[in-house]
Amino acid sequence: MPLSIAAVGAAVAALIVVEIIHRAVRRAGRRSLTMAELADHAHRAFQVFAVLFAVRAVVLVSPRTFELKHGVLHTMGIGLIVAGAWLVATILLALEDVAEARFRIDVPDNRSARRIRTQIVVVRRVTIAAIVLLTVGVVLMTFPEVRTIGASLLASAGIIGIIAALAAQSVLGNVIAGLQLAFSDAIRIDDVIVVENEWARVEEITLSHVVLQVWDDRRLMLPTSYFTTKPFQNWTRTRSEILGSVEFDVDWAVQVQPIRDELRRLLEGSDLWDGRVCVLQVTDAIEGRVRLRALCSARDAPSLWDLRCLVREHLVGWVRDQQPSAFARTRTEMAWIDARREWAWVAATPAVFPAVGPEPAPEEDARVFSGSPDGEARGQAFGGPEAPLHDIVLHEQAALDELDDPPESH
Repeated sequence: MPLSIAAVGAAVAALIVVEIIHRAVRRAGRRSLTMAELADHAHRAFQVFAVLFAVRAVVLVSPRTFELKHGVLHTMGIGLIVAGAWLVATILLALEDVAEARFRIDVPDNRSARRIRTQIVVVRRVTIAAIVLLTVGVVLMTFPEVRTIGASLLASAGIIGIIAALAAQSVLGNVIAGLQLAFSDAIRIDDVIVVENEWARVEEITLSHVVLQVWDDRRLMLPTSYFTTKPFQNWTRTRSEILGSVEFDVDWAVQVQPIRDELRRLLEGSDLWDGRVCVLQVTDAIEGRVRLRALCSARDAPSLWDLRCLVREHLVGWVRDQQPSAFARTRTEMAWIDARREWAWVAATPAVFPAVGPEPAPEEDARVFSGSPDGEARGQAFGGPEAPLHDIVLHEQAALDELDDPPESH
């Protein structure tokens, strides 16, 4: 039987076997996501690999010789290596897609899912790069000339490695930084961060750079080494919920409690508030002005931005309409002076205000680190460890004993 007919028959038989396996895997994919992904990704690569393998096996075992047999076998061997690498890459990508599909990031509590999704993306890029490099190396080693050159250059591999490392220092640094970001959990895909004075979302993490989607739809590209060498803010490091503040200066004549009550009423009527934190505090009182800080919380950073703008706009309008005497102002003292006499000042008629007693403030609206379960938890996080009571008593008793029984002087 001619060699060409035998090769065609082997190719057809290989395609039939591949089709049978493909149908079996697709049927199993109805119950298994892994099998379904393998059937979709690896089918074409499996066909090419099986055909090349069958045809090369027929040509290799055939007793017939022809002038270009060695060249044909070498070419088909290279094709078999490339097809095998393709098949391995599709299988690994299918498994990575299965792992990625099991961790959804379109749910509220997606911290773990985003971390695993980031690692999968980075591992996928490393996998593709490693397979390509290994394939190229194996293909080159099939040429005898390349093997001879490689043996002669083996002695100077140390010098070449040093030169290559120096030349690709920044590239290798970014690659290592990309792997570090993927497995150190410093940033993840969909994290909201503040970097270079820009509020942005992590859109993509590669081995060389990180793509950030700025709030106004611009894209900011930063090398991965930036996030391992410079500080940045991660607003969604542990959870997506976040606190925000609105500060404004008013006059000393302000009445704080009505503003606090109005803040509570505003937040309870807004769908942007997540119901955790509603606090209004006087954080400063200098230079004739009182600084108020309204603290509120939201389920994520975009909602917090809109909520802060809403609180700022509403409280400005409310103070303007309800407490116009609370406008921040600069006072000037009028005095009379004569060059022939000492300086003297004329006191203005003091204004008479009705006596108003102190107004009790609700505990939950006047405290950040206490007064509510969320505030107590925040206070414990920033308060540091507390010494047990018996340790404090023993320490104080030891100090008293030292005072009552001083050491003898020699």
